[in-house]
Amino acid sequence: MIEDSSQTVKEISDEKEIKNSTLEENTSETPKEDDLSFDTKDIPSADSSSSRQNGDLDTAGFTQEEFASLLGKYDYNFKPGDLVKGTVFALEPKGAMIDIGAKTAAFMPMQEVSINRVEGLSDVLQPSESREFFIMSEENEDGQLALSIRRIEYQRAWERVRQLQKEDATIYSEVFATNRGGALVRVEGLRGFIPGSHISARKIKEDLEGEYLPLKFLEVDEERNRLVLSHRRALVEKKMNRLEVGEVVVGSVKGIKPYGAFIDIGGVSGLLHISEISHEHIETPHNVLNVNDQMKVMIIDLDSERGRISLSTKALEPEPGDMLTDPQKVFSKAEEMAAKYKQMLLEQTDENEGQPAEMTESV
Repeated sequence: MIEDSSQTVKEISDEKEIKNSTLEENTSETPKEDDLSFDTKDIPSADSSSSRQNGDLDTAGFTQEEFASLLGKYDYNFKPGDLVKGTVFALEPKGAMIDIGAKTAAFMPMQEVSINRVEGLSDVLQPSESREFFIMSEENEDGQLALSIRRIEYQRAWERVRQLQKEDATIYSEVFATNRGGALVRVEGLRGFIPGSHISARKIKEDLEGEYLPLKFLEVDEERNRLVLSHRRALVEKKMNRLEVGEVVVGSVKGIKPYGAFIDIGGVSGLLHISEISHEHIETPHNVLNVNDQMKVMIIDLDSERGRISLSTKALEPEPGDMLTDPQKVFSKAEEMAAKYKQMLLEQTDENEGQPAEMTESV
């Protein structure tokens, strides 16, 4: 009985200690304000060796060389002409502040925001937007770099127009101004020029502003900053797609030169060379033709690469010299003579195809 009693007392005592211990633990989870006080002298500095479990970097997970290499990755070396990723963090009246990871925020002037004309920075950029920027210059005395979006767009625009020229593409662009020499358009943001001689004869240059014109490339020269286009060539190519050699078309004499006459045929100009007016010798086209004369001509060649159409009335003459003595006879029998001309071309083609390869090559 005595042993049981003493054991019971011991168990009760142990139980009280457990309860007291539990109470202290629960109470320590919600300390009073005065329990949060501490002595600042006990706080080690961030680089204090006493804050490390080991006194050196041997077990830090990387060597000092690796650490130096890691720092090197963030030692930015910006050069003019580089492209860099940046984030917009402020839009100001004269430009935008860009974070590119440098010591000082970079600045992009208002005039460098776009290759196109814009009313304000917000037309192109928004705060917190990330994108590529072109570095224009070295750091200034404040350690700040100058950036540009316009330079990137400019480079890419020239790449694009060079590719379009290589593909011999026809583009459409709006005329925004005209001058004494021709008309001005924008292509991929670049300013292009259409010489007056390459504007359709049916268009009055001064009335072109605001019109969208089909255009072909004549010259793409980034070094000289020259972008020259042709409206006439685009129309000729379009017209050529519906024309064929041997076809008779109606045209109007638009100009006469010593070497021949330019005939307008549906908005495009073809050349009636002096040697193709008649079988008879002609001193000057002025002896046979007048400006604004309406006439029939036959197409004898289509050069789409140079945008040229060659014409003939000589091939339509029933008798040599009829264009000098009786032009109306030539025009009235034009379709009949053109059919004979086509037949002649067809027979020549058949003869060439029927010849052995050796004979064709020797010819």
